[in-house]
Amino acid sequence: MLTIDETLGQVMVASADGTRRVHAMDSPEAFAAVSAAWLRCGWDVKYVYGFTWMGRPVIQLPEDLIRIQELVWRLRPDVIVETGVAHGGSLVFYASLFAAMGPEWCAPGAERGRVIGIDIDIRAHNRAAIEAHPMAGRIALVEGSSIAAGTVSRVRALVPKDATALVILDSNHARDHVRAELELYAPLVSPGSYLVACDGIMQQVAGAPRTGADWSWNNPLSAIDDFLAGRSDFLLEEPGFTFNEGAVRERVTYWPKCFLRRIAP
Repeated sequence: MLTIDETLGQVMVASADGTRRVHAMDSPEAFAAVSAAWLRCGWDVKYVYGFTWMGRPVIQLPEDLIRIQELVWRLRPDVIVETGVAHGGSLVFYASLFAAMGPEWCAPGAERGRVIGIDIDIRAHNRAAIEAHPMAGRIALVEGSSIAAGTVSRVRALVPKDATALVILDSNHARDHVRAELELYAPLVSPGSYLVACDGIMQQVAGAPRTGADWSWNNPLSAIDDFLAGRSDFLLEEPGFTFNEGAVRERVTYWPKCFLRRIAP
């Protein structure tokens, strides 16, 4: 249970075992407790279903978009591969970042600055809107299951040899599916770059409305644990966001523990 008393400037957190902790409103602990409740409430009311990027719906927490932007700027990958297309807003977001990064990523026909979107079902109206968008020249769409051999082959053919690639997994978030994606797309990730497995919040909101009965274990975080247990070439590692003059040290996110950095060829 969470109690916010703005008059006293306190946040009280009561645990199931009866333990109570009171935090000053201006403390990182209070912010973390309130943020966790805000994330849960936002999940229940579909908060992220209310944003667009350059005209396309982008079903992402705005903070996650800002954080992944920081990583894209730091890495400056040649290619971003994303599983899960939906309305195409995040593809347009990544393409617009490339367009903003300067001539090296802007030259028509250049191999740099491309975004590859994969989805098992790219609906006709979404495809038409993406292909008519000003960022369309940077976006390649691949329709098919992200874990089907033919789909993976098509994606690999679109990634130039020796390109620096960033891979973002945001399609089917079931444990087995994400685990398969991690294995299949890991070879595309350049040393120093990242595999990003989205929506580990499923574990955090298990039991809430709009969740499945098995979400406590059937989620991307479980897939990440399984993947890392058998690998020495990837490391669970926050990118180290470089600017922070505040007291908060942890992201407010739908993507906890999502960043897997490749540390070896």
